[in-house]
Amino acid sequence: MCGIVAYLGEKDALPILIKGLKRLEYRGYDSAGVAMASGDEIQVFKKKGKVSALESHINGRAQASHTGIGHTRWATHGVPDDKNAHPHLAGNRRLALVHNGIIENYALLKAALEREGHVFISETDTEVLAHLIEEVQNRENLPLEEAVRIALTRVVGAYAIVVIDREAPDKLVAARKASPLVVGLGDGEFFMASDATPIIEYTNKVVYLNDEEIATIDLKHGLEIRTIDNEVQAPFIQELDMKIETLEKGGYDYFMLKEIHEQPNTIADCMRGRLNSADNWLKLGGVDEMAEQLAAARRFIIVGCGTSWHAGLIGEYLFEDLARIPVEVEYASEFRYRNPILTKEDVVIAISQSGETADTLAALELAKSKGASIFGIVNSVGSSIARMTDSGSYIHAGPEIGVASTKAFTGQVSLLAMMALCLAQKKGEINDAEFRSLVGELAAVPAKVRQVLNNADKIKYIAREIKDHSNALYLGRGYNFPVALEGALKLKEISYIHAEGYPAAEMKHGPIALIDENMPVVVIATNKSAYDKVVSNIQEVKARHGMVIAIVTEGDDIISQQADYTIEIPAIVEPFTPLLSVIPLQLLAYHIAVLRGCNVDQPRNLAKSVTVE
Repeated sequence: MCGIVAYLGEKDALPILIKGLKRLEYRGYDSAGVAMASGDEIQVFKKKGKVSALESHINGRAQASHTGIGHTRWATHGVPDDKNAHPHLAGNRRLALVHNGIIENYALLKAALEREGHVFISETDTEVLAHLIEEVQNRENLPLEEAVRIALTRVVGAYAIVVIDREAPDKLVAARKASPLVVGLGDGEFFMASDATPIIEYTNKVVYLNDEEIATIDLKHGLEIRTIDNEVQAPFIQELDMKIETLEKGGYDYFMLKEIHEQPNTIADCMRGRLNSADNWLKLGGVDEMAEQLAAARRFIIVGCGTSWHAGLIGEYLFEDLARIPVEVEYASEFRYRNPILTKEDVVIAISQSGETADTLAALELAKSKGASIFGIVNSVGSSIARMTDSGSYIHAGPEIGVASTKAFTGQVSLLAMMALCLAQKKGEINDAEFRSLVGELAAVPAKVRQVLNNADKIKYIAREIKDHSNALYLGRGYNFPVALEGALKLKEISYIHAEGYPAAEMKHGPIALIDENMPVVVIATNKSAYDKVVSNIQEVKARHGMVIAIVTEGDDIISQQADYTIEIPAIVEPFTPLLSVIPLQLLAYHIAVLRGCNVDQPRNLAKSVTVE
C-alpha cells in the first residue's frame, strides 16, 4: 500500500514529485504530501484526498528545491486526514520522512521517546520512526545515513522509507524491508519510488533494493548501498523494458477499460516466444529450470490472494486435469498461520500481480523454511517474489494501473495453462495429437478475446438493466466456478454491489433462498461436460422469478430461450473457457460501476498492492 517518490538532481523537485504521485495514486489515495529541502528549512505540504487536492493546496507557494520526497497514502495507523498524511517531520523539523509498511513496535518506541521529551502530533507509526532517527542522530552526532541504519536496528516490522535532512540538502537516504523500493539512475540525477512507474519517464536504469538494505545518494558521490549490518553492497543495475504509453489512458475513460481492451495483446505477449502452434511447440524457461522438481512433485500448493487466488483455482483444474498432479489452493493469509504440512517433495506456486503481496511473501518464507521448492508467477519484473523463488515465469501483462485486476488475471491463467500443458507433455499424460490440438486452441485465444470485446455494447445495455440492484449471484461449474468467484469480486470491488460466486450445484444448498425478482443471477453456461445440469440450474432460478444473465457459447439456442439476457463467447475447449468467459464479467462490472457513478480505477478503501498484513 501507499506510494513513495523522491528526487535529487538539478531540476526543480516539485513537478517531478507531483507527476510521480499521480503515477502512484493507484497504490493509495487517502491523502498525499511532499517535503523539500530548501535553504535552511524543510517545506512540507500535505492534504487529505487525492493528489489534485494537494496541488490546489500548494498553489504556487513552494520554493524551488532540487531535493524532495512525496507520498500518497492508504491509511493503516490513523484516519485519513491532513495531520496523519505523509511526509512526517522529526521534532526538531530537521528531518522529514515518508514510509510504506507498518512498524509493529511503534507503541513501545513512542513511549520511550515521550519519556525523552518527544511530542507527537499524529496517530501514525511513521512519525515515531522520524523521531527515533532524530534521537539517534542527536545523541551520537551522526550523519543521516548512519542514524537511519542504527534506528532501523531497533525497529520491528515492514518498511520502505526515504529521509531528507535540511542540513544535508544534497542527500537522500532510503531503506527497505518487506516493502518495495527502487532507485532510478539518471544523468546527474536520482529518483526513488515504490515501483518503476514514476521513474521510467526519466531513466530506464534502476536498482531494486533488497531487504534490510540502506541506500545513500548524494550529488557528489552517487549511490552507495549498505546492509543494516553496515556491509557495503554492489548495486545491481537493471534496464527496464517499459513504455511510457502503458502508463497513460490512451483515450479511454478509465485505466480499467483500457486494460480490459488490452487483453488480446497481453495474452499474446504472455505466449510470445513460448508457444508456437504452427511448429507445435511450447517452452517455458522457468519450467525447464525446475523440470525435475515439478514433474516429480508429490503435489502443488498454489498460494495467492484475491484475484490471484481465483487464477490459482483455475490452475488446480488445469494441473489435475491435464498433467495429473494433485493440487491444493490456499489463501496465502491463511496458509502462513495454520502450520501446514510441507515436505521437500512439494512445490509451492506463488501467484501475485505485484510480486510484493505481504501474505504471499510470508507464505513463501514458510515454504522455503520447510524445504519445499518455490515457483513464482508474477507480473512485476524485479519484484520481491520474483527474486525469492527458485524459478518462475513473468506474465508480461505490462503495468496494471486499475485497482481491480483484469489483464493480470488472464495473464496468470494463460501462464498456468501453458505450464499445465508443458508438464502434461513432459509426463506423457497427453499424446501428440492432444497436445497439438490444445496448443492450437490456446494460440487462438487472443483473437477470440477480441471477438468477445466486440459485444461491449450489448453488455453495456445489460448493465443498465441491473445497475440498481443491491445483490447479485454468480454461478459456474468446473473450470468456470472460479470465474464466477472472479466476476462477483469485480462487481463488489468497483460498484459496491454485494455479490457472491457459487458452484452452480451448491445453489440448492442455501443461496436459492435469496432468489426472487430482485436477484440478478449471472450463469456461466459454456461447460459442455455439465451443460444439461446448468440448464436445470437456470430453470430453478427462473421458477423463483430470478433474472438470469447467461454467458453462452456462440450458437446456443437452448439457454438463449430461457435466460433474460445472453452474452455469447466463441467456442473453445473447456480448459480454456475461463480466458473468454471472464471478459464479459469484467465489462459488466465496469459498466455497472460507471453507471452508478463510482470511481472505477480507485474504488473506496482499496489499493492496488497489499504490501502490509
